Amino acid sequence: MTDHPRRVTRALLSVSDKAGLIEFARALAGHGIELVSTGGTAKAIAAAGLKVRDVSELTGFPEMMDGRVKTLHPKVHGGLLAIRDNAEHTQAMKAHGIAPIDLLVVNLYPFEATVDKGAGFEECIENIDIGGPAMIRAAAKNHDDVAVVVEPQDYQSVLDELAANQGATTLSLRRRLAAKAYARTAAYDAAISNWFAGELKVEAPDFRAFGGRLIQALRYGENPHQTAAFYRTPDKRPGVATARQLQGKELSYNNINDTDAAYECIAEFDPARTAACVIVKHANPCGVAEGVDLVSAYRKAFACDTQSPYGGIIAVNRTLDAEAARVITEILTEVIIAPDATEEAIAIIAKRRNLRLLLAGSLPDPRAAGLTAKTVAGGLLVQSRDNAVADDLTLKTVTKRMPTEAELRDLRFAFRVAKHVKSNTIVYAKDLATVGIGAGQMSRVDSARIAARKAQDAADEAKLAQPMTKGSVVASDAFFPFADGLLVAIEAGATAVIQPGGSIRDDEVIKAADEAGIAMVFTGVRHFRH
Repeated sequence: MTDHPRRVTRALLSVSDKAGLIEFARALAGHGIELVSTGGTAKAIAAAGLKVRDVSELTGFPEMMDGRVKTLHPKVHGGLLAIRDNAEHTQAMKAHGIAPIDLLVVNLYPFEATVDKGAGFEECIENIDIGGPAMIRAAAKNHDDVAVVVEPQDYQSVLDELAANQGATTLSLRRRLAAKAYARTAAYDAAISNWFAGELKVEAPDFRAFGGRLIQALRYGENPHQTAAFYRTPDKRPGVATARQLQGKELSYNNINDTDAAYECIAEFDPARTAACVIVKHANPCGVAEGVDLVSAYRKAFACDTQSPYGGIIAVNRTLDAEAARVITEILTEVIIAPDATEEAIAIIAKRRNLRLLLAGSLPDPRAAGLTAKTVAGGLLVQSRDNAVADDLTLKTVTKRMPTEAELRDLRFAFRVAKHVKSNTIVYAKDLATVGIGAGQMSRVDSARIAARKAQDAADEAKLAQPMTKGSVVASDAFFPFADGLLVAIEAGATAVIQPGGSIRDDEVIKAADEAGIAMVFTGVRHFRH
């Protein structure tokens, strides 16, 4: 690639985000570059005492239709698209009075922000930029001759090149800016198309696109030989993508994935009702509990599995206080995420330099609609978020024995947790705390056995007379296809069961429950999580 410089003689600026605009425009003018602009951008530049030419002077047409038509004109697009070394193009420019535009600076109408603030349909429509994307794509296509800037973060790079190259830009910069420009318009159109599908309640549009803004390039992916990066989407759901990191090392791919799993799980627990803590390892909860305060919730969650939390992720549903921070930092922890933290808690955590502390500001709404996506070979699986909440479900008792109030309370708790454990899932719970979790097994029987085994291990370590599964309840994310998995839970000491139901052998499973004298409720809702 020949890195041939192109001198900038004329720049067209049209921006909705005016951060750094005046300083940039002043620096361009200092290089003798003619400034052309539109609407509010032109007014801002002129108000700063800089000479600026309105785009209507360039086109010979006024802005019209409430600004919808101002740059959609041959004298704009010809100035952007003309190949400078093409004699036919230069002749056409001369014949039609088209002046070259060597630098385009456009950032788009704030469509994503307009949607995010809950604006009505018509306001969102008016914030769909037309002229901006058209100019951006034109300039990017002709990047051999034209530089295009789509966000203020790139102003300095352009100024550095102008200073280093006597008022010219290099092809390498123009190509990088062009690639970014196309990615920006693609993400912008993706946001619009997904919003439209949502407004029209089209669950499976003919085309589906997703776009995001780089948050950080990661050191590597799930494994060191994989590359990775983290992007923010227009969805402003509180969590790891929106949280403020106060301290600690840069988050890794696995940190981000696990922290998201922890925070989505903790969102199931209303902080106005109870304090709660979730401990996650490898994207699965290894301990979850409610308590009168965060420190008691953490201790109950930790007691479920005292080995797995080392190097794990901790999520809490209330402002992290000093006592909880002090206890959590007694073992190696990778990440703590909370809605907020006290200054004393922050100071305690600061003593652990490598421990990441993330403050998300609020909890995500577990009932909120949304989309999730997963790649497969040659395709993309898109589905609505699992926003079924245990408290909203109507539980149907299918056994002779009804669950007690205490069992019902623990059954709902266990089903909240099961929603966030990889399938096949079995969760034993007692006194609003997990006491055994079996995750991700090919057989539900194995999940039940693993959960019971972990409970026995925890009892042995704590020198308890019997495992906490004695007198517990058990949750299954999907129906029991046979009675065998249920029998393992009964043997472990479970006295009540919550499951979706719907198996062709439900009668067999219910009969086994009745014979053991335990209670069973059906939810009618499955929580597979793969």
